[in-house]
Amino acid sequence: MGIGKVEIILLIVLVIILLFVGAKKLPELARGIGQSAKELKKGFTEGLPDEEEKPEAKKSPSSTKK
Repeated sequence: MGIGKVEIILLIVLVIILLFVGAKKLPELARGIGQSAKELKKGFTEGLPDEEEKPEAKKSPSSTKK
C-alpha cells in the first residue's frame, strides 16, 4: 500500500494553491472558506419546514402532562 493517485493529485493541488495564494494569506483563505460553509449550512437549515427542523415540538399534549 502506498500513495494512490487521488492523494498525489490532492498534494499537487495544495502545492499549487500555496504557490498562488502564498503562505501568509493561506489562513485567511481557509477562514473565509469556513465562514462560507457555515453560512451555507445555516441557509439550508433555515429553509427546512418547521416540522422537520424541530421534531421535539411534535410531542402530544398528553405525553407532557404527568
